[in-house]
Amino acid sequence: MPDIDKFVEKHDDGALINLSVKPACNTIVFPSGVNGWRKRFEMQVSSPAIDNRANKDVIKTLSDFFNTPLNNIFVISGSKKRNKTVLIKGVTTRYVSEKLRECIDGF
Repeated sequence: MPDIDKFVEKHDDGALINLSVKPACNTIVFPSGVNGWRKRFEMQVSSPAIDNRANKDVIKTLSDFFNTPLNNIFVISGSKKRNKTVLIKGVTTRYVSEKLRECIDGF
């Protein structure tokens, strides 16, 4: 298993995570895998990458997963690409790493 602490970065307002998002899937899955080489968590969303719908799925899914309000989650880079960096305000890198570690033991 990769060292996921290296996948989560500290930000003045919270934590940054790097995602590789696959749009237009049958179901939403997060995390759906880990890309150790690119240091990204994989995510599947059901909406297509049209009119910002996939990004809205990303934000909603992360809001539910990390139990934080929607307005605390921002796609800060890669909004029109599969590889995205997302800021989660008001959380620590430790909290994010621990939540993700609980889910990725099988990867």
